[in-house]
Amino acid sequence: MALSSESRSLGMAESRADMRASWPRVESPLQRAAAHVMRNPMGIFGATVLGVLGIVALAAPLVAPYDPLAQHASSELLPPNAAFWLGTDQFGRDELSRVIFGARVSFIVAIAATGLGSVVGVLAGLLAGYSGGFVDAVVMRVCDVMFAFPAILLGIGLITVLGPALSSTALALAISQAPYYARVMRGSVLTVRDREFVLAAHSFGAGGVWIALRHILPNCATALLVQLSLSLGFSVLAEAGLSFIGLGVQPPAASWGNMLSESQRFVDTAPWLALWPGLAIALLVLGLNFLSDAIRDGLDPSQAV
Repeated sequence: MALSSESRSLGMAESRADMRASWPRVESPLQRAAAHVMRNPMGIFGATVLGVLGIVALAAPLVAPYDPLAQHASSELLPPNAAFWLGTDQFGRDELSRVIFGARVSFIVAIAATGLGSVVGVLAGLLAGYSGGFVDAVVMRVCDVMFAFPAILLGIGLITVLGPALSSTALALAISQAPYYARVMRGSVLTVRDREFVLAAHSFGAGGVWIALRHILPNCATALLVQLSLSLGFSVLAEAGLSFIGLGVQPPAASWGNMLSESQRFVDTAPWLALWPGLAIALLVLGLNFLSDAIRDGLDPSQAV
């Protein structure tokens, strides 16, 4: 009798396991986007570029052949050679080492600016979209005022007040990006706040903060992911532009922007000084744009198979 009961239990467990195995596997939007990126040649290229340059930036002291600030006597303006693979600048500094350390600056500014800008913008957009009414009107009018100024011009104005430095550049770019996240977040919240699961949470007596952070915010992550990848590319370009005009990272620190600025006087005699940092900027921004396009396609419901 005990044996038959044990057999029935075992049979029921096996049948439940078979039923679970037969259920269709449901992927979250983020899982679908990641799978699409890995199947998309542009996504693979973007992820590879971002990964390789990120590792190089993280391991810059180990990868760079020389100190980026070290001046090598009698080696000024040398073309690429066996000792200096990318040549040297007007002070005899190794271009390869400076490009590698410039990648670190670009990643630090891009990650800091995008991280801070996204947090401020997401919270503002979440508050505006969920609260509505007067709060929504005030937040959106502030965003409209900031949208009236080009982002790079707004960054220049903020850095002029704060003073040129790495931290000032990151903070200025974060402030200029926050309205974009607020707009994206508000639009996503307006499509989600009247959904059934939000109304059910209201009916169970959940508080507004809990509902906003636990139920609404996770369902807006897909749109924010695309904006994040776009903002990283913008931050790289903006940091290079601000450093080029002397408002970003200050010499002698290595930055792709100030390397391009210093190369202007030697374009005819030493074109490699402008070539390498320009290629580095183009490669990183191109990789980020390709990755952003692949993520956007992967999150597009029409792409779901």
